[in-house]
Amino acid sequence: MPTTETDEHKALRAAVSALGKRHGRDYDREQLWSEAAKLGYLGVNLPEAYGGGGGGISELSIVLEELGAAGCPLLMMVVSPAICGTVIARFGTEEQKQTWLPALADGTRTMAFGITEPDAGSNSHRITTTARKDGADWLLTGRKVFISGVDLADATLIVGRTEDSRTGRLKPCLFIVPRDAPGFTRRQIDMELQAAEKQFELTLDDVRLPAEALVGDEDAGLLQLFAGLNPERIMTAAFAIGMGRYALARAIEYARDRTVWDAPIGAHQAIAHPLAQAHIDLELARLMMQKAAYLYDAGDDVGAGEAANMAKYAAGEACVRAVDQSVHTLGGNGLTREFGLASLITAARVARIAPVSREMILNYVSHQTLGLPKSY
Repeated sequence: MPTTETDEHKALRAAVSALGKRHGRDYDREQLWSEAAKLGYLGVNLPEAYGGGGGGISELSIVLEELGAAGCPLLMMVVSPAICGTVIARFGTEEQKQTWLPALADGTRTMAFGITEPDAGSNSHRITTTARKDGADWLLTGRKVFISGVDLADATLIVGRTEDSRTGRLKPCLFIVPRDAPGFTRRQIDMELQAAEKQFELTLDDVRLPAEALVGDEDAGLLQLFAGLNPERIMTAAFAIGMGRYALARAIEYARDRTVWDAPIGAHQAIAHPLAQAHIDLELARLMMQKAAYLYDAGDDVGAGEAANMAKYAAGEACVRAVDQSVHTLGGNGLTREFGLASLITAARVARIAPVSREMILNYVSHQTLGLPKSY
């Protein structure tokens, strides 16, 4: 893989950075989403034949990182173009591609993604949302929790399970559920974390779906599921790196200007060294994220799985440390609304626990990479 960015990637990064800085920390989510769509950034990873930019997760992660570094990340980019757009582009029928991909690319439609359940957080094998055949239709029943942006989405890509006719075992399958489907209801979860995108609990009570709501092959199972989960981890890393860069930039600016005795506080190593370390950690996390994106775009799903998990872990840790050190650098000012850092203390933790906890990533690496026995 290349170890330095191409001129095209540098140009993309600069252009998105300029867009983000025009909107800033007090951005309007709908306005930014619309402008990013018009400039081709939302669909940069989707096929050109369906209105996208013909790039990959490498390009989409640059967009999200730079928006985050400007203080205006768009969380639904993780879900709509990265997860749902990727899955439909790879496995959807021609009708599904024509219906959804151009609209996802131009921002006129969005999709949410529903996998997490109350009793099946990190263990996707315990998903109880089931789909059963009823003539030519499917009937989908179950519950989902902590699903982002359902109120903004035109449909939700739901992970359910169907019975394998050969073995009788349940296997994962993906269904497009329109927001107004009878029996499909949502309840907003009361979160202390304040974000433009809200979290919801979903209930599916015998939601009737036509046969064409099924995405991909009924027997493909985990292959289709992980086609969306690897981009999710890579984009979460981009989200975290952007947030960490934003916080660090505020702290560096403050440390250059703030003078308590005879020199700016940034001249003191107790201030300068932790900020330098935070920068190093973010840069290292970005390298792993770029590796993961490169492998995924090259079609190496296995290699991308390991790298995507490592990137998400490294970025989450680097983000938390960068935000903590930035707030600490500003002292009491770090907790004021004026500097806009205090809210990131909570937000930064999201990258540690979602979409998969750091402990489950350590389990993945210890089992899959190191070959150590499982404890569960």
